[in-house]
Amino acid sequence: VSQICLGTMTFGEQNSEKEAHAQLDLAIDQGINFIDTAELYPIPPSAKTYGRTEEIIGKWLQQRGQRDDIVLASKVCGPAADWLPHIRGGQTRLDRHNITKAINGSLKRLKTDYIDLYQLHWPDRKTNYFGRLGYVHDPDDRPIPIIETLQLLNDLVKEGKIRYIGLSNETPWGVMRHIQLADCMNMQRVVSIQNPYSLLNRTFEIGLAEIAHREDVGLLAYSPLGFGVLSGKYLESSAGGEARINKWPDYNRYSNEQAMAATHEYVQLARDHQLDPAQMALAFVHS
Repeated sequence: VSQICLGTMTFGEQNSEKEAHAQLDLAIDQGINFIDTAELYPIPPSAKTYGRTEEIIGKWLQQRGQRDDIVLASKVCGPAADWLPHIRGGQTRLDRHNITKAINGSLKRLKTDYIDLYQLHWPDRKTNYFGRLGYVHDPDDRPIPIIETLQLLNDLVKEGKIRYIGLSNETPWGVMRHIQLADCMNMQRVVSIQNPYSLLNRTFEIGLAEIAHREDVGLLAYSPLGFGVLSGKYLESSAGGEARINKWPDYNRYSNEQAMAATHEYVQLARDHQLDPAQMALAFVHS
């Protein structure tokens, strides 16, 4: 795959279908062959827009006619009864029934008969992801067993609906548990993990980086600009009303006092070396 993967969560909300297709064309023409989406997208999720991003990509794939040249990734939702009631009635557990419905829906919207990399968007169990740093154990939690999810995903590989398995928003324990079970049961291992990584979020380095190297689980670093914060546009008040954090203030993971103070220093460092702040932030992640 290309070093850069084109994320698509803005397609169908912040970007029109025409703009999305232009972005896809530009990416492919620049040598990018890797596209990532999810059944959840676009962001922020809503019943009105559910699945729209995959539909936009599906139309583009059909028009472009280069499906075999593209590495296409998508994701299945984890449990979210409290905030995604519009997706399968909120019953988005990582069990056979729900994943089967999810994969068939994604394949239909994407107008393809296989997905190269199919990822679990977040774990079925209660743990710390989406910016939560502390782990608080819930003894009453009853997650779908990882082995059950893995067995189904391996069945989908055998059926040809997916080629590889990936994780997202996962913890060190979760990655190692998936690997351990796959090895014990002679099933396909996970090949990637899509977690946040940037100058403002280096939690991946604590436990996951060693696993990624030793177990050959590639990182798909999302939010490399920290929701756009590392571009400096929110510091300098140059972001308009359509900028993500201005439009949806709930996306404030990287807008606290500590993050903004660090961003100020990073922006100044970039300016001192005649670099665009966003360019420097992306170069950090690439390295």
